Amino acid sequence: MTEKEKMLAGMLYDANYDSALIAERLDCKELCRDYNDLRPKDIEGREALLRKIIGEVKGNILIEQPFYCDYGYNISVGDNFYANFNLVILDEAKVTFGDNVFIAPNCGFYTAGHPLDAQSRNRGLEYARPITVGNNVWIGAGVSVLPGVSIGDNCVIGAGSIVVKSIPPFSVAVGNPCRVVKTIPD
Repeated sequence: MTEKEKMLAGMLYDANYDSALIAERLDCKELCRDYNDLRPKDIEGREALLRKIIGEVKGNILIEQPFYCDYGYNISVGDNFYANFNLVILDEAKVTFGDNVFIAPNCGFYTAGHPLDAQSRNRGLEYARPITVGNNVWIGAGVSVLPGVSIGDNCVIGAGSIVVKSIPPFSVAVGNPCRVVKTIPD
């Protein structure tokens, strides 16, 4: 089994020393660099390059520059997707966004995690867990979403939150760790 196959299967895999994964990340970094270097008014060029970077784009998309991701092919976005400045997606596992998702500046979605024991970590091993964000979700500035989290439809995640556990639909959730503080009427 290749390290990529292990990564996609959610197993421990060699993230630091596998030449195939390193090459894929470097290719994606080059595309992100090209995207971030485009003129902001080049809307058509920006959209075309985003569609080349991101694995699946189902409709309208706008990501303000700069934008960074590790592989790109593990990202899927629904229609009417908007992300403000400094979006980071570490997409070692699948990261899925529904329709009408709005992301404020300085947010990160991190599928990668590392073993607690130092020996495994020092060997460059890590694991990846998917992240899912539903439809009609607003994510405030400076939010971090950690491996394995799902955010339900019609949620609002407050600025500065660290989302370590899944959030049910129709919730307003805030804090570190992020927790539901209010239910939004259906």
